[in-house]
Amino acid sequence: MPQLTVAPIARYFQVKRDFMALLREHPDIDRHARYGDIKKRLDSDPRYKAVESSTAREDWFREHVKVLKDERKREKERDREKRDREKHEGKDRDKSRDKDRDRERGEKKDKERERDRDKDKEKEKEKEKKEVEPEENGDGSEPWPSDAEVSLFQDEVGPNSEDEREKEQKDKERQARVEASLREREKEVQRTLATHLRDRDKEREQHKHDEAVQHFNALLADLVRNSELAWREAKRQLRKDHRWELAELLDREEKEKFFNEHIEQLSKKKKEKFRELLDETEGVSLTSSWKEIKKAIKEDPRYTKFSSSDRKCEREFKEYIKDKLVGTKTDFRELLQETKLIGHKTLKLVQENENHMHEIEEILKKDKRYLVLDYMPEERTKLIMTYLEDLDKRGPPPPPTASEPTRRPAK
Repeated sequence: MPQLTVAPIARYFQVKRDFMALLREHPDIDRHARYGDIKKRLDSDPRYKAVESSTAREDWFREHVKVLKDERKREKERDREKRDREKHEGKDRDKSRDKDRDRERGEKKDKERERDRDKDKEKEKEKEKKEVEPEENGDGSEPWPSDAEVSLFQDEVGPNSEDEREKEQKDKERQARVEASLREREKEVQRTLATHLRDRDKEREQHKHDEAVQHFNALLADLVRNSELAWREAKRQLRKDHRWELAELLDREEKEKFFNEHIEQLSKKKKEKFRELLDETEGVSLTSSWKEIKKAIKEDPRYTKFSSSDRKCEREFKEYIKDKLVGTKTDFRELLQETKLIGHKTLKLVQENENHMHEIEEILKKDKRYLVLDYMPEERTKLIMTYLEDLDKRGPPPPPTASEPTRRPAK
């Protein structure tokens, strides 16, 4: 609290009243205001400066804020009491309105009951009038139909109406089935059409692909004639030709595959021509050397076209001799099969008598297929002995009737 000894008590209360008035007049001061935010806005006012103690200013400010909070609290209480009174008054008004509504509903029901009674009276009067009218009909009026006639009329009309309704229902069901069948048929046609269109698109794409393959193969046939050409080098040459664009539907793997097949075909043709050359060359035998044969064929274009590599030509020549030897051995086995002197007992005869082998060889010498193996007599003798051993293992051949039933004599 401020010291009261430095000034008279009257001045103290006057300064406080002026300061509190300043706080009430300032628009920014409410119950949520803080002294630290407000004092900068008040320090220019003489009523603020008149309070010499800063502690007194802050205490009086807090006192003012507390008063504002208390006033707000009392105001809320008054508002709550007012709402409670209005609520009770509203309930009383609602009760009064409910009573009025109940009274109105009761009056309305009474009026409705009176109207119903009036209607019942009118119906009774009309009924009495109808009962009297048939008796008053004269000779010129039509007689009132009896119960039997009404029953007969219902018997005649009822079934016909029922038949018509049943017929109409059947017509509707039949029409519904027809429409459903038409819809299903339309769906089936659409599915068939879609399948047909897909197949046609596939055929069109396949046709375009086949055309691209034909163009590319024609391009290979015209530009690639060297079987030793690599794909990378060949591709540079092929790109320069306008037909390369006609094969744009083919991907890189397909083009390379067709190129390799073309190279294999070229190599196969050149190999066939080279072997034809060796077959036609005199002096080529199973004992011929490449050096001798090369001198005889080096001027032939089939040799130069086959390969520019002498080593490759020599390798192919050796393969040719090897294949020819295999064929020669096959021909010699056929000669042994054709020789009637040789049978399943020949091996034992040769083992018992060596002269029997000489007799067989004398017969075989008359055939070229035996003489061509003169350069390898040991191999030839080995082939003969192998054949004799095979016959000995198989034993005697079956009789002709066992293998050919048609030759059996008829009983």
